[in-house]
Amino acid sequence: MPTLFTIHGGGFTVGDPENDDKWNRTFADTHSVLVIALNYSKAPSHPFPAAIHDLEALISAILADSSIPIDKHHCAIAGFSAGGNLALAVTQLEGVKNSFKLYGSTGFKAVIPVYPGLDRTLTRDYKATLRQYKLDLSPNRNSPTDFLLSMGKMFDWAYIPVGHDLRDPLLSPIFAARESLPPWVFMIACELDMSSHDAWRMASRLAGRTEPSMEEKVGREESGKLGELEFVDERFAWEVRERGVRWLLLPDVVHGFDRIPPSMLGDETTVHDAETKSIKVIKEIGEWLKTRAWA
Repeated sequence: MPTLFTIHGGGFTVGDPENDDKWNRTFADTHSVLVIALNYSKAPSHPFPAAIHDLEALISAILADSSIPIDKHHCAIAGFSAGGNLALAVTQLEGVKNSFKLYGSTGFKAVIPVYPGLDRTLTRDYKATLRQYKLDLSPNRNSPTDFLLSMGKMFDWAYIPVGHDLRDPLLSPIFAARESLPPWVFMIACELDMSSHDAWRMASRLAGRTEPSMEEKVGREESGKLGELEFVDERFAWEVRERGVRWLLLPDVVHGFDRIPPSMLGDETTVHDAETKSIKVIKEIGEWLKTRAWA
């Protein structure tokens, strides 16, 4: 059976694969795909690179378990937030690639990082200046600051060892070579997220497109239509099939929009917008896997 491995967000004493149960169940039912949620040890007790090697060991063990009906030639991996960073990191490991080779497979066919943070060389304060702020939107999308700003600094302190090279592609996957990653990459970001510029730059570089400058903000100043994704405007969507790269920027949503509870999202309009876009993203990912990576 085609299989999607998923990696949850969190990464700092919090975060559990059960947090993604609704998304995973919906994806599995929508696309008739086996979904396997992976767990990993968390910082600060287990800083970088512990989580990456936990995931490496889990993937190898799962592939070796003959009771799990995995089609090893049709596997992909997705990650959300910190999980997006980890998904891009673990697919670079030779140990993971070699585990697939034992079964005659070349490895993960695709990686889908969803609102990942990818560049540790930039400060959180600077990243927060690279996203849009739309004060006409409903709560909590109309905040004049990024809600992850203070919390994210704590995550960095807990996860990154003092003195470690911030350009290490396992820590900052934006520096990973194209050939070290799966042949298909579907990068998904949230417009109202300080991490979105990381994803935009990495997707552009992998695709061989002009990399956006640090003077260009992600997305646009104007708000979009409620519950709608953008596919015509190249700021929001494009694909370079010969390089195996697709970009999708989700308009008017914050980091974790499809996972944080309704009480944190704000009013009914914001909740409805998030739920509608989440379903559409699940549809896009599944159809992309079937027509691209698993075709």
